[in-house]
Amino acid sequence: MSSSTSQTAGNGTLDTPPGQTSTTAESAVAEAFNVIRKRRWVVIAAMVLGILFGLYRAATQPVLYTATGQIEVRGSQGATALGMATAASSFSSDDMQNEVLILTSQSLLLTVAREMNLANNPTLLPPGPARNINDPHVRAAIVGRLQNALMVQSIPRTQMISITCTTGAAQLSADIVNHLINAYQQRSFESRFASTQRVSQWLQSQLDDLKQQVEASQEQLMDLQKRLGVLGLGADATKPLTTQATAAVEALSTAAINAKVQRILAESRYRVLANSDPNLMESTAQSSGVLSGLSSLRSDASATRAQIAQSEVTLGKKNPQLLALQAHLREVEKEIQTEQLRLLTEAKQALVAAQANENQTQSALDQQKDESYRLRDDLVEYTLRQRDYEANRQLYEELLSKLRGASVQAGLDAVAIDVVDPAFKPINPTMTPRSSILIRAALVGLVVGIIIAFTLESLDTGIRGIAEVEQITGLPSLAIIPKVRRMPLDPNSTLTVAQNNIGVLTTSKSQFSEAFRSLRTALLLATTGHPPKILLITSSTPTEGKTTVATNLAAVMAQRETRILLIDADMRRPNVHHRFGLSGRVGLSTVLSGSATLEEAVKSVPEIPNLDVMSSGPVPPFPTEMLSSQSMRDLLARCSEIYTHIVIDTPPVLSVTDAVILARQADAIVIVARQGKSSRNAVRRTRDILVRSGAAVTGVVLNSVDISAPEYHGYYGYSGYSYSNVDMDAWEANGQQGIRRSEESEGDA
Repeated sequence: MSSSTSQTAGNGTLDTPPGQTSTTAESAVAEAFNVIRKRRWVVIAAMVLGILFGLYRAATQPVLYTATGQIEVRGSQGATALGMATAASSFSSDDMQNEVLILTSQSLLLTVAREMNLANNPTLLPPGPARNINDPHVRAAIVGRLQNALMVQSIPRTQMISITCTTGAAQLSADIVNHLINAYQQRSFESRFASTQRVSQWLQSQLDDLKQQVEASQEQLMDLQKRLGVLGLGADATKPLTTQATAAVEALSTAAINAKVQRILAESRYRVLANSDPNLMESTAQSSGVLSGLSSLRSDASATRAQIAQSEVTLGKKNPQLLALQAHLREVEKEIQTEQLRLLTEAKQALVAAQANENQTQSALDQQKDESYRLRDDLVEYTLRQRDYEANRQLYEELLSKLRGASVQAGLDAVAIDVVDPAFKPINPTMTPRSSILIRAALVGLVVGIIIAFTLESLDTGIRGIAEVEQITGLPSLAIIPKVRRMPLDPNSTLTVAQNNIGVLTTSKSQFSEAFRSLRTALLLATTGHPPKILLITSSTPTEGKTTVATNLAAVMAQRETRILLIDADMRRPNVHHRFGLSGRVGLSTVLSGSATLEEAVKSVPEIPNLDVMSSGPVPPFPTEMLSSQSMRDLLARCSEIYTHIVIDTPPVLSVTDAVILARQADAIVIVARQGKSSRNAVRRTRDILVRSGAAVTGVVLNSVDISAPEYHGYYGYSGYSYSNVDMDAWEANGQQGIRRSEESEGDA
């Protein structure tokens, strides 16, 4: 069994087979035009309603008077309130927008309402008892009315603002504009002055704090001056202290160096005397610059020893003179030792004195350095406090000067507002021309109608065209079946039942017949190698015209030199035998159950010699089991040997599974969809069910198409070529009534 489509395993996605071309979608503009033509009555109704509303608005529009005034807004005339920046000479676009918002502010409008007592003006508010502007409801109402009546806008590329007021009274419109301008000018001065006063008050509080800081810093500076002994507040006031401290440190440093040198000399002299030979102590003392009597004592001792030696020889050892000399020698030696000890003691005392002098001098130097360091820290603190005092004092004096001049400069910072054109009482009322109202209302109605048309089109889930069918299913469109008008049945008609129900029998040259010939050609060329043997016709839901397509397709195919068998496989609501005026007592169910043979069940149609019809037969209790039986497969195999083509009419796919069971045995499957009735989701679901069951789905037939619609213009008549010579009225009056009756009976199913 061949297939015209390739299936993607597992998901039922269809690919376009080789050689098959897909229909090109219409352009967006053409589709939009088609939608508008289709829903033209909605658009026309919306336009008519819009025009009627425009007529009502034009007839009931109130008589209003518009007064206009213009002002020029420039930058401030002087410096800002405190003189800290220079104001711009002109306003930017943002500044102009700010002024426009100020003019329409609630506070300014409320000021105008109070001045003019607008709360009790019958033109703005309905007449009634006296109203108080302080009442929140009255205030909100009058401000809202003023905001609706006023239109304030800046004129581009200028510094001018236009103020327009529209009310029911001419003089009131002009008065509101002029009062608004006056209130705006007054607010400009008052707001700047109030802002300056607020800044001055804040600055005064800051000055008080700053004054206390200046006084505190001055007291701290004076206390530090007393502690340091500094006179004056200049930068040179601390130089004497610095010079004195530096000189003292230098003098003590010199004295410390000299004391250290003296200590080193005394220590060296003492060590030399302490470690030298007693006999050489005299020369050591002389080299050190110390005067002593050792030399004379040693000379005396030497002379005495010489005399003693001489007396021992001449006088004897017991001689008194000798004894006197010996006693004298002992005294001299004792004096020599005493002198040596004295020299050593003096050297040590000199060393101790030198060390003490060095220590005291170094201590004094260290103390002076500490005092110098403390003086340096005090001088740094003094400098910082002096700078703090000078900064606070300078800031205080400057701010005090600004504060004194703030009241004078307050008026210089106000925005300059010049009245270019005051508002005058308008002479004539301002009314919109009726033509403009009608045109605007018609355009609005047209736009609304188009929006409603596209909304209805988007909400319509029915299939509307061939391109949509192909896009939804991914299958080619085999043919479109035209829709015919309903005509009353002619009781005097001489046509047979088959001619009444099968349209192609009586209108062989009509668009209806041509559509089925196109369907026949498409099906015969759908498979490669050989034409399909078994053709299965089904639909998604009832009343889509599948039986009509099956019967007319079988009749068209039988007009050739072929044998065609039409099988009614809809065992639940059989209808084929009614179309041909045949009996349904023997048919498919009796053959499958073995109650009748194929020859007994097949009936010929006199109007179509090559067409045989097998009706459904009596309704069985289990149609699905019979259609899925081996007997059904054997029956189709036998019929395939006898007939050239077999057309099977099956129940809707989404209603029962009969069509899915038979689909796997068919060579070509046609899904019938009815324009405007078939749901997109239903058709897509039918395609998916058939594809996943392994059936060879050939394409879709779009039934009951309005070929007079723009998208089908010329579908059956190219360049004026059409079947206009056919007596369509006669066929519609006689033949189509049977088709409609059959479709209505199919709809009951």
